[in-house]
Amino acid sequence: MLKSKMTNVNILGDDRGSLTVIESDINVPFEIKRVFYIFGTKKGVRRGFHAHHKTRQALISVSGSCKVYLDNTIRKEDIMLDAPNKVLILEPNDWHEMYDFSEDCVLLVLASELYDSEDYIRDYDEFFKVYSNVMQEA
Repeated sequence: MLKSKMTNVNILGDDRGSLTVIESDINVPFEIKRVFYIFGTKKGVRRGFHAHHKTRQALISVSGSCKVYLDNTIRKEDIMLDAPNKVLILEPNDWHEMYDFSEDCVLLVLASELYDSEDYIRDYDEFFKVYSNVMQEA
């Protein structure tokens, strides 16, 4: 089973400004089929509360910051996303919750699959049943 990981993308630019480049199967280890972003999240609100059966995701805070809580039934950790060159790669077996959004946070999400409600595991007990044995064997 693949594990989530933090990676960085190069910052390119000159005195006119900066840019970063994200490319499928190069610095994001999957083909990007869907892009969405989260913004305007109110103070104290947590988002996410799910895992996936097959979707992989890359999370990038292109503005501001937020934290991401990850749980794969073995590892539980909090990751700070606070720079546009930091990329958090989430695997399907990552229960994730995003929280502590700064007022100016724009969280960009790149997904390996088109939206499919059947791909979501929204109940933690079900998630634990699906992935606890898989992660023990990994």
